[in-house]
Amino acid sequence: MLDAHTIIYNAYRVGIVIPAFNVPYLPMVEPVIRAIVDQDIFAFIETARLEWYKFEAKSPDAVMDEYKKWCQPGYVRLHLDHVPAIDEDGQQVDYMTIIQHAIELGYDSVMIDGSRLDLDHNIKATCEAVELAHQAGVAIEAELGAVLGHEAGPPPPYDELFASGRGFTRVEEATRFVHETGCDWLSVAIGNIHGAVSGIYKDQKKPEARLDLEHLAALRQATGIPLVLHGGSGINQDYVRAAFKHGIAKVNVGSDIRQAYETALRDSGRIGEARQAVYDRTCWLIRDYYGLAGTRQTIINQDASQS
Repeated sequence: MLDAHTIIYNAYRVGIVIPAFNVPYLPMVEPVIRAIVDQDIFAFIETARLEWYKFEAKSPDAVMDEYKKWCQPGYVRLHLDHVPAIDEDGQQVDYMTIIQHAIELGYDSVMIDGSRLDLDHNIKATCEAVELAHQAGVAIEAELGAVLGHEAGPPPPYDELFASGRGFTRVEEATRFVHETGCDWLSVAIGNIHGAVSGIYKDQKKPEARLDLEHLAALRQATGIPLVLHGGSGINQDYVRAAFKHGIAKVNVGSDIRQAYETALRDSGRIGEARQAVYDRTCWLIRDYYGLAGTRQTIINQDASQS
């Protein structure tokens, strides 16, 4: 069985992407996995710390329990998304304890997010987390730059953010960061944004993001490892598909399927209807938006060609 590290590296080698679907509501797990199997791809189910407090995912334990009910090992892995050193509300987080617990639960890969720290402290925090994960044989993702959107209050005007390059991952910092930390995958900021998670803003449609593909190409050259695109919902399709050819090997999807679930549940009052909405939207994303249907065998064949 391919581990998470191998799946991402195989995707990186052949220029396709592994989607990672956030599940802020536990009933979303089943329809997302069903869509993954029906569309014949490898993908991740993932849960972020903020989804346990601001939504209804409850805990990494609860997500693991739900995942085990529906897991299809030939198609899906479980990833611990954003465990921040400083969270979206500016509070310090005991990130090492959370990551250790997820590893003990059996998560296939984990993420340390030190992006709200300065570079030196981000490197220090990431090094600690990398050592912990690698001792357990678990792949670890880190973040450099600021993928905005999770902060309290209204999201920043998108055109202003993109034009200024605010939060973009700096190429020279990325070279040093990857060399010193030894992280397996790096989340980068190149114009992508998270969906808002606070108050009335969480229901708003995300602006159609663009990506600085030249900057992405430079980051790929500078790092030499698989790159991750957070905020994968709502990006202009031409940009996002081009990004897969320039080093993005994992794309996180949250707002798109979360809002499908929330809207259907609010309109119908039935969990079954909400699950169906998530299934339909996930299939559409895999098949029509990302163009990934049927790519699982490509990942398997790539692994066989290396043996």
